[in-house]
Amino acid sequence: MKIDTLPVFFHADVLSMQAPDGLFERAPSPLLEHQVPFAECPQRIANIKSVLERGPSAARFSWHAGRHASDEEILRFHTAEYLARLQSWDRSGHWATATTYLPKAGLAGVRAGAGTTLAALSHILDGDTSRAYALVRPPSHHAAPAVADGYCLLNAVGMAVETARAQGCARVAVVDWDVHHGNGTQSGFYARDDVLCISMHMNHGAWGESHPESGDVDEVGAGAGRGYNLNLPLPLGVGDATYAEVVNSIVIPALERFHPELIVVSNGHDAGQFDPNGRQSVTMAGFHQMALQLSAAAEQLCGGRLLIVQEGGYNVAYVGFCAYASALGFLGRPLDLDDPLAFYPEDLSMSKQAVAALAERHPLLNSERVWQPEGIDRR
Repeated sequence: MKIDTLPVFFHADVLSMQAPDGLFERAPSPLLEHQVPFAECPQRIANIKSVLERGPSAARFSWHAGRHASDEEILRFHTAEYLARLQSWDRSGHWATATTYLPKAGLAGVRAGAGTTLAALSHILDGDTSRAYALVRPPSHHAAPAVADGYCLLNAVGMAVETARAQGCARVAVVDWDVHHGNGTQSGFYARDDVLCISMHMNHGAWGESHPESGDVDEVGAGAGRGYNLNLPLPLGVGDATYAEVVNSIVIPALERFHPELIVVSNGHDAGQFDPNGRQSVTMAGFHQMALQLSAAAEQLCGGRLLIVQEGGYNVAYVGFCAYASALGFLGRPLDLDDPLAFYPEDLSMSKQAVAALAERHPLLNSERVWQPEGIDRR
């Protein structure tokens, strides 16, 4: 079902929580004369909203109210013990990890991000639209069922997948192009064959007890889920051509074999050229192209059913432009706004080498770069 307007779901409470200024994404340092705003800040989402509302295609976005997630909805993905831990942290504020902070009374904002994602999903499952965009924070994809990580406290994507499965979607695919590995989503579905998890990310490896997953190609799932977890780690510095080719030659064939009834996109923009938390060189045009590709795949495979969930993107100004570009791509519309920043040149030879090298060493890919799952074609 093609649509001309993209429903955007938003709740003002997602802007209410704020970690203290400090060392970029950590607690204040006594060595600094000037602390800096925490990387995961409300301003980045406010600026996405601003560009969507003020850009040339503002009329293409319709705005809808979000809501808070209930305990029952949280427990669809997270454990009861973990929810109790969040509630305890909420009473006084707590650093869950060195980079993940829940302010006192901040859980309401976290619930708003998760619930707004579920409100967007309901709009799709109820048949009101084929796709919807949850403009939310904090990000989601690092939170495992019982672990907070990487700014993420509730995994809204995981909650949405479980909700869609409970409401009759036999197969759900997650495509995550945030610059960091979607380890929390991976861990939640690692032994499942009804959820396909695909993560494109810079090759950063594991980063401690909260993120023991490497994100490398050998993490392919376990048990019944073997072959249903597809990690695509990319060399640092690759840009538009690499990302578009990986989507075209690896991600879309994987989706075609899995034949999902819903695609959920972890729509991070921290692979952008000027993001302080990523080391890739994707531009507005690159995000627009990937969204176009995935939109077309959704039309072909699942009636266009596409849930788009905001993840990272930490250049407070540029993230708004990148999100606008991807939103137009999800609508199948041309990009109508000039990129105000992109000027790093594209290294096309490196792009070809990066995709070829990834395909060559991946256990789920053959030499033609076509995904080779184990017993997955169930059309």
